[in-house]
Amino acid sequence: MNDPRLGWLALALVAAATATPGTSHAASQTFNTALPVAQGSLVLRAQFLYLKATDDNASDEPGPAERNLDVFGSVAVLGYGVRSDLALFGVLPYLDKQLDLTMPGGQRVTRSTRGIGDAQVFARYTLLQKDRRGSTFRLAPFLGIKLPTGDDDDSDGLGRLPQPLQSGSGSWDPFGGVIASYQTLDYQLDAQISYRANTEANGFEFGDESRLDASLQYRLLPRELGAGVPGFLYGVIEANLLHQAKSRLAGASDPDSGGTTLYLAPGLQYVTRRWVLEAIVQIPVVQALGKTALEDDFIVRTGFRVNF
Repeated sequence: MNDPRLGWLALALVAAATATPGTSHAASQTFNTALPVAQGSLVLRAQFLYLKATDDNASDEPGPAERNLDVFGSVAVLGYGVRSDLALFGVLPYLDKQLDLTMPGGQRVTRSTRGIGDAQVFARYTLLQKDRRGSTFRLAPFLGIKLPTGDDDDSDGLGRLPQPLQSGSGSWDPFGGVIASYQTLDYQLDAQISYRANTEANGFEFGDESRLDASLQYRLLPRELGAGVPGFLYGVIEANLLHQAKSRLAGASDPDSGGTTLYLAPGLQYVTRRWVLEAIVQIPVVQALGKTALEDDFIVRTGFRVNF
């Protein structure tokens, strides 16, 4: 998964569970959480996404190519609790990308690719844990690597597909960061700071990525806790600040790449003891991108989480 706007989506789908085996809780939907996975337990999380981006950067009018990008995808995440303070995660995306554009001669064409993207594996360690009556705080660093499992040399009748349209990047990219989570009976707060160092492959190098995320999950129903409640409905609001450096092609900086995007994302979660249903919409409120970079219109995600 190597598109500048999609490269961080797999990490955003990491599963979360409490230290109590088989118990689910609310969690951030667009990034990781520091709540641990119980020792010997598995957590499976899957999300389905739709991203739409158009060629309207720096103006309200489309560019001469009138580009339109649609991405349908799914991401599966499996987490395993090695110890109460250490969890291992594997992330595998599948993406279907379709880019419609107008050629210089006026012909409208479609270029597309689909398949498994670049997998990620990483470890998360609980460095600090503070438990009080009715609340808990966790601080957890994580470290991992993105693997070149997706195809990175697809082509069509027009030649080799541009690198952002490929299913994979062909590069081995290390990443890491720190997550903090504060949970009470009524709400949960999560925050994350992370960085990924993208390396060169096929003469192309995506710019390094840094991001800052925050999430609030607040219990809407039932308002009063009691015995016999089958599940809980949470309202969610999240913010994602993503910055990507300029990409490099044959050693030269690409002026049409990189930039900074701020997303706000409202969502809902329905939480039961063993499973969670969730949905969220990411809306870009700031997009300061490269000269002709595609701008996101929105990203929709729905999914579920199951504890074993």
